[in-house]
Amino acid sequence: MQLIGMLDSPYVRRVAISLRFLGIPFEHRAVSVFTTFDQFRQINPVVKAPSLVCDDGEVLMDSTLILDYAEALAATGRSLMPSGIAERQHALRIIGLALAACEKTVQIVYERNLRPREKQHEPWIDRVQGQLLAAYADLEREVHRKPLQTSNKSITQAGITSAVAWRFTQMMLPVVVTASEYPALGAHSARAEQLAEFIAAPPIGPGVTASS
Repeated sequence: MQLIGMLDSPYVRRVAISLRFLGIPFEHRAVSVFTTFDQFRQINPVVKAPSLVCDDGEVLMDSTLILDYAEALAATGRSLMPSGIAERQHALRIIGLALAACEKTVQIVYERNLRPREKQHEPWIDRVQGQLLAAYADLEREVHRKPLQTSNKSITQAGITSAVAWRFTQMMLPVVVTASEYPALGAHSARAEQLAEFIAAPPIGPGVTASS
C-alpha cells in the first residue's frame, strides 16, 4: 500500500500519522501536486493529495475516506474513533473544526502565494480569514473544556487532526492565528508532536500541497 503526497499537506500528514497509530504498514511516496504534477497524474489523474494506492492497485483519495478505509483494515479492537455515540459525536465535532481550519488556511495561502497580487480579492480573503479564526476559536474552547488525550495509546482521530491542523497553520499563517491566543490547542499540539508517530511524519516539503 502506498500513500502519495507531501507531508507539508496536513491531509497527507494526518493519514500518515493515523496509519502508524493503527499499525497499518505502508510506503510513503513524496510526490508533489505542484513540482511533480505529471508524476502524480500518472498515479492518479485527478492529482489529489493524499492518494492511497491499495494493495490491489485501486486508488482512493480524500483523507477522511482513506481513514475510513484504514479503520476497516486495522486489527480487531484497534480504532482511532470512539465507539460510544456521545463520544463519537464530540470527536466528529472536533475533527470538523480542525479540517475547516486546514481548509481556510490553504485557501488564504493559495490566494496569497499563487494568485497575482493585482488579482487578489481582499473581501474574499477577509471572509476566509474570519472563518479560519472562528474555527480556531471554537476549537480552542472545546479543547479547553475537554482536553484531548495525547498518549500513543489513548489519542484519537480528533487529537491527531487537531494537532496536525494547528502545526500546519502555525507554519503557514502564524501572524494571522496568534499562538498566544490559543494556549490549550497549542499545548495539545506540542504534546502530540513529541509522539513517535508524529516525529516519523515531519511536516516538511517544497510548499503547500494540500487537497483534502
